[in-house]
Amino acid sequence: MKKLWPLLFLLACNNPKKEVQVNTFEQDKDSISKLMNKQQTAWNDGNLGEFMTPYLNNENLMFVGKSGLNKGWKTTFDNYKRAYPTSEKMGTLLFENKEFESLGNEHFFVIGKWNLFRTSDTLSGYYSLVWKKDQEGWKIIADHSS
Repeated sequence: MKKLWPLLFLLACNNPKKEVQVNTFEQDKDSISKLMNKQQTAWNDGNLGEFMTPYLNNENLMFVGKSGLNKGWKTTFDNYKRAYPTSEKMGTLLFENKEFESLGNEHFFVIGKWNLFRTSDTLSGYYSLVWKKDQEGWKIIADHSS
């Protein structure tokens, strides 16, 4: 065993590890909350494109709503445009985050309630979001809204 120590030391020195920034639960929760506040503001400004910014922008995005599972950013965006074609239909959105759960360093699970206040009616429901952290920051990879 004594003969292995110099070899292990050399291997350790020649194998630098990447530094991975590990945030605390509160930091990650705060980052996601800020993104959701920006989403809410974008919706209330009638800007669906900006609202979609936190969603993973590729075909792997999963969205589950009343019509079932839909995949892909463009499909999700097109569905929002079809369902909310005017600012009157969009109304005023309010998110109420109820639970945050860390799923390791790169994933977060958020459960909350959405409220949509319109002149003709008020709608509400619940959401569960799976967020993934990558080089660009936090992105929604799965959204189940009902």
